Parts: sequence; structure tokens; C-alpha cells
Amino acid sequence: MHELVLYHYAMSPFSEKIRVMLGYAGLDWQSVTVREMPPRPTLEAIAGGYRKIPVAQNGADIFCDSRSIAAEIARLTGRNELILEQQSADIQGFVRETDLELFLACVIAASDGRMLKKLIKETSLLNAFRFLKDRINMGRKARVKAARGPEAKALVLAHMANMESMLEQDFLFGDSPCIADFSAYHGLWFVCDLAGKPWLRDYPRVRGWMARMRAFGHGRPSDITEDQALDIARNRAPRGPDKDSQHPLTGQTVVVKPDDYGREPVQGVLVFGDDDTIVLEREHPRTGLLHVHFPAQGFTMSPV
Repeated sequence: MHELVLYHYAMSPFSEKIRVMLGYAGLDWQSVTVREMPPRPTLEAIAGGYRKIPVAQNGADIFCDSRSIAAEIARLTGRNELILEQQSADIQGFVRETDLELFLACVIAASDGRMLKKLIKETSLLNAFRFLKDRINMGRKARVKAARGPEAKALVLAHMANMESMLEQDFLFGDSPCIADFSAYHGLWFVCDLAGKPWLRDYPRVRGWMARMRAFGHGRPSDITEDQALDIARNRAPRGPDKDSQHPLTGQTVVVKPDDYGREPVQGVLVFGDDDTIVLEREHPRTGLLHVHFPAQGFTMSPV
């Protein structure tokens, strides 16, 4: 069994993106369900304040952001179509737009009374209002401002119409899926499957594509506790970089944070950096030495 651990929660769209990717890759994985919002003490310990979900772990290596997780799944399975940086310019452009502006539009378009009832049922009334307050505060600090109301719905419908025209084969860029399909899927999953919007009825190709994506399932998860996941990290050493770092800040203490939203900083010693990847060395009494991985794009790094 692979030791890939996923920290996630049921209603998280980006978690669903990774869960379906794990199904596509046919991986065994270990599941740790976390709260919908901080505080998350275990993730504070291993990821140093990074607040977005999901986070993945393989031994003492921690992967923040779905792009880093996708690259680790590709490393474990040889499915390089999941690595954004190895795709064509068209695919990379589609993913970057879909993972940010279109994703935020999907969340806004789906956020209505029905979604609030689902959240209350999934958690509690008090937790639902805490969640909304947390997301409002996160939005206020975001660099990217989401479309609102009817504008968000219009963006989602235009996106679906564009996908309808793209789907001349089974998947968006050919007869097999790539990272673009998973990036497009999770926003529409949130809108159509979770929020119950009936918009797929007007887009038969997209409806068929959604069915093919759902059919991948979630792989083979097994539940473990947060303490068990921390024990895995404590009993392993982080793997070293595959090549030498040429970044001028290598060996220095730096701060890394997302440049869009959820911009809480993570501090550590830079052990590797290039155009695609940032790896920080951090240490915690519960786990010992850790390497925390981020994609270079979408994150800023500065010396302390």
C-alpha cells in the first residue's frame, strides 16, 4: 500500500478533485478528515500555517496545493498527464483559469440556501455560521476578487458552453483525461452534484463527461487518525531533492505563501527551488524533520 495520506473534508471541491484523481490513478490511500476551517492543530504542525485543503503526506514529505499533490500522484503512478508543467500551453492556460476565476465563480453561483442547509446537516448550525464568517474574512484578504451573483452564474454557464464545444472526444483535450479534466470537474461537481443546480441538462456532452469523471471513483481509501498520520511522519525521513537546487535563497530561512487567497505564510529553510517547485525544511517536536512542497507558480517566496 502506498503511504499517501490525504487531509480533506467531504464538501471541499479541491479535495474532490484529488479524490477523483486518486480513483483515476487506482491508488490505495489513507484518509484523514479535518475540520472545514482552522484551527487544525495537526496541519499546523506539519504544514506550518498553510490553511488550504487538501494537504497530502507521503512519509515525512508534505504536499500543499492540489498541483503539488497531483505531481506526487504522478510520481507514484507514472501518470505524467497529471503534472501541469508538462502539458501544452493550451492545457496550462485552461487549468490556470479554471482553478481560480472559474472555480470562485462556481462557489459563488452554488452558494444559496440549499448549500447552507447541506452544510448545517453535514456539521452543525453553529459551525455553518463560523464557516461562513471564516470564508468572508478570507475573501476580504484575497488578491483575486470573485464575481458576484448573476455575473458568477453567467461565467459558469459560459464555461460550460465552452466545454460543450471542446468535447468532441471523451475528454477535454483528447480520448483520455489529463490535469485539465480534473481541474474542470471539481467546480462543476460543487455546482451540480453538491448544490443541485440543474444546468447540466442544457449541455449533453458536458453531462456525459461528468458521468465519465464520476466513474473513476475515489480509489481505495482507508481511514486513519491524525495521530497515526503524525506517527508515519515521525518514523520516516524526508526524501532528498532529485537534483541540486540552483535558487539563490537555498539554505536561507524564507516565507512562502499563496498569492491569491488563503495567504497565510509558511516559514522554513529553502532546500530546493526551481521554476516549478519550492521545498522547505521544517521541524516539529511531534514529527521531527519535514519537507513541505509547494508549486512555484501561484506562490510568493521572500527571505526572512
